[in-house]
Amino acid sequence: MFQDRYDLAFRLYPYARAADQDAPTPVRHPVVVVGGGPIGLAMALDLGRQGVPVVVLDDHEGIGQGSRAICFAKRTLEIADRYGCGGPMRDKGVVWNLGKVFRDDRKVYEFNLLPEDGHRNPAFINLQQPYFEKFLFEQIQAEQAAGAPIQVRGRNRVEAITPAEDHVTLDIETPDGPYRLQADWLIACDGASSPLRSMMGLDFEGRVFKDSFLIADIRMTDSTFPTERWFWFEPWFKSGASTLLHKQPDDIWRVDFQIGWDVDRAEELKETNIRARLDAMLGPEVDYELVWSSIYTFQCRRMRNFRHGRVIFAGDSAHQVSPFGARGANSGMQDVDNLGWKLGLVLSGQAPDRLLDSYNEERTHGADENIRHSTRSTDFITPKTRVSQIFRDAVLDLAEEYEFARPIVNSGRLSVPCTYDGLSLNGPDALPGGPSRSRPGSACPDAPLGGGYLLDRLGGGFTLMTLDAEAPEAVTEDGVTASRLALSAADDPTGALAARYLGTAASGVYLVRPDQHVAARWDRYDETAVRAALRTACAKD
Repeated sequence: MFQDRYDLAFRLYPYARAADQDAPTPVRHPVVVVGGGPIGLAMALDLGRQGVPVVVLDDHEGIGQGSRAICFAKRTLEIADRYGCGGPMRDKGVVWNLGKVFRDDRKVYEFNLLPEDGHRNPAFINLQQPYFEKFLFEQIQAEQAAGAPIQVRGRNRVEAITPAEDHVTLDIETPDGPYRLQADWLIACDGASSPLRSMMGLDFEGRVFKDSFLIADIRMTDSTFPTERWFWFEPWFKSGASTLLHKQPDDIWRVDFQIGWDVDRAEELKETNIRARLDAMLGPEVDYELVWSSIYTFQCRRMRNFRHGRVIFAGDSAHQVSPFGARGANSGMQDVDNLGWKLGLVLSGQAPDRLLDSYNEERTHGADENIRHSTRSTDFITPKTRVSQIFRDAVLDLAEEYEFARPIVNSGRLSVPCTYDGLSLNGPDALPGGPSRSRPGSACPDAPLGGGYLLDRLGGGFTLMTLDAEAPEAVTEDGVTASRLALSAADDPTGALAARYLGTAASGVYLVRPDQHVAARWDRYDETAVRAALRTACAKD
């Protein structure tokens, strides 16, 4: 089939016999990650860069075919920058900030997802998932060469797991036969169908929406479409109830057609039928090549809990949302960002293992936010009652002329980092006049700083960031150190740093977590308050 011509399959980690397979008793590892997709590779990269020994087990030998996830958000790129591989992703990806919404053959309105300057990263890049995984794996190889204790084992399929109080035992099948190993901590990154989740008798809770969407990735070299996100409600070309168009690298374009619930999937996936839809949209004179196709349904579901003793779930194995809004892989990367530093502190003995309960607290909060937005998008895109259809049509009519109606139009609320408002690791917000966007629980907004950017200076540990305020060079509380980053509003003549962190305040002190979320903030340094907030951020109180 035409999918076989898609040349994005990379055989990155071919099977090789590991020493563990010849050990007389199961070898025990600090962390085992199951699943070598983007979330599993990112998890290994995060831990390995901390010096934590980690083994990745995958039942394949590399990256699968098809572009699958393509929209990677600004926050994901910021995380990738910290891991060392954001640059290659930006260089290969198609950068976009602008989107347009159409109804029939008319533009309803357009939007800019990043209208302000002073950020290293754009709102989004479009990059086929195989490339995203390849860049993560290449960074793993670079870290391995520098001594990072990361192993990636292809064709190691987990057949059974046996959780115990202080470890997990895994039964693994390979081309050389079975073997067994143990893990202090097991992280399940094995996808939406998660065999590990099934082995533990766990399941998702939530909604499956009765509609189907056909994805077609096509190669067009003479397209006149701009590098923007275009979404049609009730498109004039009648190829589906709605249609989405994105550009990807290598002259690949992603088209999503909403095709209804009661369809014959095998029939719809025939090349002749896919081409009929594309020809109606593009015109019969446009030359293109079909490179990949799939059909999916909207699902907004999650596990009730992401932590089950020594087994922790992340990414699609823990939650699912509809693709509109680009919340799948991006929310999975936020899972990794949240879990990595916490597990590192627990393994080093610097924090109690109840810190991992905050992973469950914060990321189920994030999953609920994503599911809420995704459900609203789905209900707007695919109205199921006459009343909801009338409401959507009225909103679209108004949005063509009136700006107040445009925020109500929902063609997929696009991914932004979750803010952990009111959750247990947050310390005080004692910065009168401080901007809401940098309140405790929020991801630090980037800002220009000299010849670079703020997020590059924050690093990957606890940081005591001062803006025109005095403080010691480091604060250590019960074995955990926050190092000072001393800044002044004058360091950024554009004024973005002051606007994003001081607001109307004259000075500020921020305690920033290793995942670059704000833990607490004040208008001046208070040693007792900072030490208390550092303990809170590590779940020590």
